[in-house]
Amino acid sequence: MSDTLADMITRIRNGQKANKVSVKAIFSKLNVNVCSVLKSEGFIDSYEVIGDNKKDIQITLKYYKGAPLINKIEKITKQGCRVYSSVEDIPKTIGGLGTTILSTSKGVMSDTDARTQKVGGEVLISVF
Repeated sequence: MSDTLADMITRIRNGQKANKVSVKAIFSKLNVNVCSVLKSEGFIDSYEVIGDNKKDIQITLKYYKGAPLINKIEKITKQGCRVYSSVEDIPKTIGGLGTTILSTSKGVMSDTDARTQKVGGEVLISVF
């Protein structure tokens, strides 16, 4: 597995289409940090690192009146084409209604946090 973040995004997308309560994703520090941002922005209910030798992330999905809260989640930066953004050029998802997750020098954070801390970085995910 070369891109665990893309795999986690696909598992979340497929889990919500199938109305699953939770999904398991492959453990990596980047995936845990992205889950932390998704939880703080209110897109997932919770996440938990499970296992000792082979760790996984158990992600509890969030629904509102039977409909998933995440309408669309997509990876912006790819393996062969990295996308970087300065603080002035951080993209707004649906005019600010969605969230863009960035990997900055100060850690993984949402676009609003990056603007307040005035840091740019690699644009990872767009969620709405």
